[in-house]
Parts: sequence; C-alpha cells; structure tokens
Amino acid sequence: MEFPSELKNRIELNASQWSISELKKASDAITKKYKNESGKGKRLITDKLDAAVYSVVRMPATFAAVSGAVSHTLEIIGEEYSIKTLLDIGAGTGAAAWAASCQLELDRIICLEREREMSALGSKFMKSGSTPLKNAKWISQDISRSGLTYSADLVTAAYVLNELSESQRIDALKNLWKASNKILIIIEPGTPEGFSQLKTARNILLKNGAHIAAPCPHENECRLSSDDWCHFTARVQRSKLHKMLKGGDAPFEDEKYSYMAFVRTDIEISGSRILRHPYTGKGKITMDLCSENENTTEIITKRKGKLFKIAGKLKCGDLLPGNN
Repeated sequence: MEFPSELKNRIELNASQWSISELKKASDAITKKYKNESGKGKRLITDKLDAAVYSVVRMPATFAAVSGAVSHTLEIIGEEYSIKTLLDIGAGTGAAAWAASCQLELDRIICLEREREMSALGSKFMKSGSTPLKNAKWISQDISRSGLTYSADLVTAAYVLNELSESQRIDALKNLWKASNKILIIIEPGTPEGFSQLKTARNILLKNGAHIAAPCPHENECRLSSDDWCHFTARVQRSKLHKMLKGGDAPFEDEKYSYMAFVRTDIEISGSRILRHPYTGKGKITMDLCSENENTTEIITKRKGKLFKIAGKLKCGDLLPGNN
C-alpha cells in the first residue's frame, strides 16, 4: 500500500519549521528514548518538535505495517464482515487510521492518544484526507490508567503494548477486546520481545472468547521454539528528509512487524501462512509454512502447475491457499 502523497506533503511541510540539525538532534534523542525507556510506562513524545520528527521517521513505517496486517486480515474474513467504524488506540499521529481508511469504507473514526502534541498534529494531518479522516474524533486518553468507554467494529493498537509496563498489559488487552465489536488487530515490532508480547496477548484473548483470524491458521499453542519468532516485512520508501534524519542512502527500508487479528466468531482458514521469505531455485520454490496441524518446509515444483504459479507471486506473510 503506497503512502498517501497528501500525507507525505503535510508531514514535510510541518517539519520545515525546524532546521535539519534540530530535527536530527531530536530524532537521535527519540531513538535513544524508545530503546531505553519503552515498556516502563514513561512518556516518550512530549513536544511539537518530537511529534514532527516522529511523523517523519515513524508514520510511513507504521502505515506500512498496519496496511499489511489489515490486508492479511481482510483476505481471511471476507466480505461478510461489514466494517464501518474504527477505534485506533495509541493513535500517535494517525498512521493506523490512514492505513485502515485506504482499505475500508469507514463511516466513523475515533483516535485515542495520550500525548497532546501527537494528537494535535495527527488531527491537523487528517484535514487533507478523506471525509472520515477529516471528521475523525480525537480523544486524550491513556489506556494504562483507565478503561475504554468507546467501541468500534475494528479496533487497532499499533506499537502500544511495548510502551506499557508488564503489569499494565493484561488489563489493557481485556479493555481492547471489550471495545472491539468485530475485529481487534494488534501490531508490535517484529522482534523476539514484540512477538513474545503477542504470544501472551494470544493466550489471554483466546481465554476471553476471542478467535484468531490472522496470521495463525490455528488456535493451538504456538509451535515456534522460544528462540524463534513470527514476523513479517513491509517495504517503506524513504523520503529525502527521512534519509537525512536516519542516515544512509538507501531509497527504502524494511519495517519488520508482528501482528495478530482477533474476531468474535470462529473462522475456518484454508491455507498455510508463509513464515519466511520464499527461496526460489531452478524450477522450485521452498517455503517455511505454518498450517493447522504442523509447521513444515515445503518444496513446490513446476509439476504442481497452478500452485507453482500462485506460489511464485507470494511473499513472507501471505497465505498459501489450500495447504492444510
């Protein structure tokens, strides 16, 4: 999913209030804070400059990760789920709402964000978006301190659990699930720690009546070993300003993310999730797969005809059809 040009323009126009050196200094400080203080319940973005830098370096990556998670989920749930309302928890500057609105015909968007400068900037950016984005309701709320009084068909929480302390996460997860009328999608960094938090969320939510839509094609105990983790990759085009702030000349970066989507009714999933980048050799494609009954490495050759052609178009995170 391509990052919206109108949003990109708004981000760069806002950032032009500061010099490159000011932006770079703030970017380095934010990186250090997220590395050292995430998960401790501390406030990480506190002023306009921090929010501006965050929008430059993190909005495109968050947009890409949420786009991937939503796309994979919609592939599974089909058209019988009519999703008209969105509640974005820990909305930041609004990347998840933009990503969801690009794939869904939403009537109402509610964004909850505890940092005033982030929500002010996110609201400002949305004035250049679609009608639901322009009319989005922004609410100042910290889910680590209070329950949720709002609900929606789809609830998203992108990179939220990693900012909460361990003691806050269980109540936060239960509140997220209660707020979800139909679907809850949680996205975390594609790291061992991020995936570990999602595995914990998986266990808690399954015990509270949730069912998994994606990426897991089963609801049994996760079969990955303790030193392995499930994550996917979204390619993000880097703007000139982004490259200046983060360093390097590559025109893109790969955002590694883990996610899980939960629904209220059991869904029959036909297919296997591709866990690693497929390896294409001469006349064959090798895939690591998670299926309903086992995790396997499968070699798909040209002899399999249609399946070989389908497999050649798939990437890590996609569903290989009819392979349970």
